[in-house]
Amino acid sequence: MGKNNAGFSWLLKMAWRDGKASYGKLLLFIFSITLGVAAVVSVHSFSGLLKENIASQSKALLGADYVIESDKPVNDRVMGIMDSLGGADAREINFMSMAAFPGNEGTKLMEVRGVEGGFPFYGELETTPVSATRDFRKGGALVDATTMLQLNLKVGDSIKLGAVTLPIAGELETVPGSTSVFGAIAPPILVPFGFIESTGLVQTGSRIEYKYYFKATENDDMALLDEKVDPVLDAEEADLDTHLSEARRLGRRYENFGKFLNLVGFIALLLGCVGIASGMGIYVQMKIKSIAVLKCLGASKRQSYLIFFIQIACMGIAGGLLGTAIGYGLQQLFPILLGDLLPVDVDITLSLQSVVLGISLGLAMSVLFALYPLMKTLYVSPLQALRVVQEKQSRSKWATTAVGLGVVLFVFCFSFWLLGDIVRSLFFVGGLLVVFLILTAVARFFMALLKKFFPYSWSFIARQSLKNLFRPQNQTLVLVLAIGIGTFLISTLYFTKDMLLEKAAIEDSANSANMILMDIQNQQVEGVSNTIQTAGYPVIDKIPIVTMRVETLKGRHVEDIRKDTTSQVGRWILNHEFRVTYRDSLINSERILEGEWIPTVDSDSDVPISVSSDFADMAKVTVGDPVSFNVQGRIMNTEVQSIREVDWSRLQPNFSIVFPSGVLENAPQFGVMTTRTSDDMGSARLQQQLVRRFPNVSILDLKRILSLLEEILGKIGWVINFMAFFSIFVGVAVLMGAIYSSKHQRVKQGALLRTLGAQGAQILKMIAIEYAVLGFLGAFMGVLLAVLGSTLLAYMLFETAFTPSWVPFFIILPAITLLVFALGVGNSIGIVRNSPLTVLKKEKE
Repeated sequence: MGKNNAGFSWLLKMAWRDGKASYGKLLLFIFSITLGVAAVVSVHSFSGLLKENIASQSKALLGADYVIESDKPVNDRVMGIMDSLGGADAREINFMSMAAFPGNEGTKLMEVRGVEGGFPFYGELETTPVSATRDFRKGGALVDATTMLQLNLKVGDSIKLGAVTLPIAGELETVPGSTSVFGAIAPPILVPFGFIESTGLVQTGSRIEYKYYFKATENDDMALLDEKVDPVLDAEEADLDTHLSEARRLGRRYENFGKFLNLVGFIALLLGCVGIASGMGIYVQMKIKSIAVLKCLGASKRQSYLIFFIQIACMGIAGGLLGTAIGYGLQQLFPILLGDLLPVDVDITLSLQSVVLGISLGLAMSVLFALYPLMKTLYVSPLQALRVVQEKQSRSKWATTAVGLGVVLFVFCFSFWLLGDIVRSLFFVGGLLVVFLILTAVARFFMALLKKFFPYSWSFIARQSLKNLFRPQNQTLVLVLAIGIGTFLISTLYFTKDMLLEKAAIEDSANSANMILMDIQNQQVEGVSNTIQTAGYPVIDKIPIVTMRVETLKGRHVEDIRKDTTSQVGRWILNHEFRVTYRDSLINSERILEGEWIPTVDSDSDVPISVSSDFADMAKVTVGDPVSFNVQGRIMNTEVQSIREVDWSRLQPNFSIVFPSGVLENAPQFGVMTTRTSDDMGSARLQQQLVRRFPNVSILDLKRILSLLEEILGKIGWVINFMAFFSIFVGVAVLMGAIYSSKHQRVKQGALLRTLGAQGAQILKMIAIEYAVLGFLGAFMGVLLAVLGSTLLAYMLFETAFTPSWVPFFIILPAITLLVFALGVGNSIGIVRNSPLTVLKKEKE
């Protein structure tokens, strides 16, 4: 033959012609890529849009260009700094307090915000009626709209805050500075600043926050202001927040959740790629004679390879485009699913970056995962067009290794791009490899075991179906991987959500509290205790609290540490006003990690204290290190005697610093009490009595907080399950692709069996047994791996005991087994409906 001058246009035509003849199989591969790309693009694009919207609406979220805040009245130095900045344009004082509604005797923990000036300067107070935005400043209150609905309040009713009673001027829909999550625990009330002092609620131990709002000019540089002024304010126990820092803070809050969902979508994409790799292996096997004929006609290795490579690339581009379009549609659902958890309204748009990401992902992943099976086309001999017996094929070890490393490297790089952390990316890729290797080992071990201990005494149907599991070109490994990974992901997500809810749950025992009373003054302790006991409820804990600040760490003053740019001590340690308690024993949420617990002491010099592991890490202290505290003007020297592990997730009072008994009893202090009410009605009556007698006492109803946590986790769970659904859906697509691609093998086998006298029902039974075994094996291993993975998560991350839920075993496992069974049998019905001759003719065509 002469020189082969066929160019790229000829390759495209051949790829198109061959693709048209096999469009059914290729469509399933495109579908696998489409769903995976849709999952990644939708989450990644929505995360980016959320950050952009937070940044563009940051001024409206803060209500000003920047704010200076402190948890105590600002000193002259801070006041001088504010004057140098032109003076505050508005100010606010806020704290949590119980509010009473005399009209219906209702009570509720609220966030009281006393405002003065033109706040907010950006965004707006949304009220009903609209005029209430102005009217409340004359001597009224704006009350959270949801609270008014819950307590059946209306405009004109009264609200009692401490010693002050105000008319309700309107319903408050939104206000800058209040989050929906915290607002569900303590909804906001806006009142004029001048009424705060009259309430009498600002007392010892009250958590008060003072805010001063500023409106900047166009020439003001917020980043420079933050860099220059914030360190000075830190030294004066105040803080500066600009709208830019607020946007960064909110962005970080949603970043980890977005990264987690990105990985869920990425796993869905990887499942699609498993389908590509397995499907292409079977597809290329079907095309061996066609490739051999092409080579007989003069086609080179490179040309026969490129025909199928072009097909794969086009599938990747098509899948990427379709995935991007579906991902854009999915983004519309996220604001509905997440609801009030989002801090801003997100405008969904389709960006060029999303399109490029979708196409790049589809192309890169389809090509990378198809390279290994495509290498087989390079070693097809022209003689195979004539021979019935297949020749043994070999692949270049160098090329195989290069492809494998390329796949692993791409997965790692993409994981690093999503997570931004090398260690986490290595763990993610390592975890995936472990799961893949375990599933591969199980599938191969199962086939070897079946070969060695084959049940020859079983019926003909059972023997034939089981032999299909280890015959050449079997689907055992492919389907076990696809089914196992999908089941593993869904089950792990379910177990993890259960663990999160369990960590937040209140222990259901007679001595576990479900109500916490805070800000109890010394002279009120006996009265509050009597009120609780008179109502028929126990006083479980009486916890004294003393406020103090860190003065020195290991002999260094906090001012010196603040000025040291190389110091790794956390700013929280240096600036925070700690609520400290004293007692002679540990509680059930604590355990000693290092040192020795000292219950009581007789001297107040070098007092042995116990600190939490979080405090020790941030303060860079260990057992034996000296720490001195400023206890409301008096310096107290202490020594770290023990480090405790504290379970902060428990809904009960926990402390970073605990003093022994015998030291702080005479210090100025306030108290916290806990009790347990029997039902909602009893809880409401007790709260009414306490608010009437002790209006300054704040009450946390842990049942309400738990229900809020369950609601939040429920919403997050909906999104997680929604994304995990894509993994299962991709797994189904992979399964359908593998089943459909291997149909030619089933067709020939079925036609041969029918020619030899087998009935259609017998063939269907063989296929049914085969897919039932494959479905059960893959799903069972997926659930089992999920149990092992969740146990490691419980031990290493959540630090709790793990008890597996029954749902994955009794719902997910049977459901996936049944799905595999139904798809396998449904796809094979055509084999038995037609005569063997008709079936073989169609297959030949």
